[in-house]
Order: sequence, then structure tokens, then C-alpha cells
Amino acid sequence: MLMDIAKLLVKIGALRFGVFTLTSGKKSPYYIDLRLVPSYPGAFHFVIEAYKRVLKGLKFDAIVGIPTGSMPYASVLSYELKKPMIYVRKGERLHGTMKRVEGWLNPGWRCLIVDDLVTTGNSILNAARSVRAEGGIVKDAAVLIDREEGGREALKRDGIRLHSFSKISELAKILYEMNVLEEDGYRAIIAQVKK
Repeated sequence: MLMDIAKLLVKIGALRFGVFTLTSGKKSPYYIDLRLVPSYPGAFHFVIEAYKRVLKGLKFDAIVGIPTGSMPYASVLSYELKKPMIYVRKGERLHGTMKRVEGWLNPGWRCLIVDDLVTTGNSILNAARSVRAEGGIVKDAAVLIDREEGGREALKRDGIRLHSFSKISELAKILYEMNVLEEDGYRAIIAQVKK
């Protein structure tokens, strides 16, 4: 299945090379755009199945989405697994209920944060703080891809276990061995991981 995900990301143009600024502000020689996946129903179904493999055996009461990257995945997983879904707003809401966490969150619920990928872990850590402030318990987070740039370690320091379908180094190796990824692209990814 990992080989299929790797090929799928290249086929739909979700893995690109160049100079990119990430959400964290870090520069990267490659970019993974998982927001493209829901535009391809077959790919979307395949990625949801990959997430379900990651979540197998985890105990949680609710799924937490993070706008915008993880919202399609969190929504479908919530529906298919019959778990309540909540989501954390990007910024503080200045009107209406002024809530930071949307949806019903029962204090004491074990909340699983779902994101598309992890780099530094800041998006997940910010979501965890908001959920914890509302009484939720956050011990686990799930992503499709770990970019291996310190996110796993940052989450661990905060008591959150990261569960990923794949690491970027694994995907890069598969694509390189399949002659889908040029040596320059492979070296760029590995160099970014080692920084």
C-alpha cells in the first residue's frame, strides 16, 4: 500500500520540487500538497483507507480536525468510524459564541487529532492546547506523512504519540527505487530530513 500511495502522490502532482516556504516558516526543496487528494475520488478513498490502517487499535472518543488541510480526512474518518468530530479554529472567533473549538466536546473525552502531515508539530500542538483547554484529553495524533523535521519529538515532549502512515524518507526511497524520483529529488528530501 505504501508503494501505491507514493505513486499516487506523484501522479496527481501532490509532490513537487522547487523552493517552498512551509506553514512553520521553514524553507523546503519539496512540497507535499495533500489538499489535492479529495479532488480525485479514487485517490481520496485510497488515502482514507491508509488513515484507517493508522488508526486501527487506537482508543479515542472523538476526532479533531485542523483547518484546512485535515478537514476532509477528519470528516470522512469521523463519518466512517462513527466517532464525533470537532475542529479547532485557526484564530479566535470574535463574534457569535467566540469559541475556539467547534462541535460538542464532552470533558474527559480522549481526542485524536488528525492532520494531513507533520513538520515541526506546531499545528498539532496548538490544536491540542485548545482541546485541552475545553476539557479534552489529547494523547495521540495521526498523519498520513511525517516529514521527519522534529514534529514527532516535539509532540512526544508534550505527551502526544504520533502515528503516521509513512515517513518522507520511506516514500522518497520507494520513488527513487522505482525510477519515479530523480537522484536530485531524492537527495533534496534526505538532506531536508537531516537538517
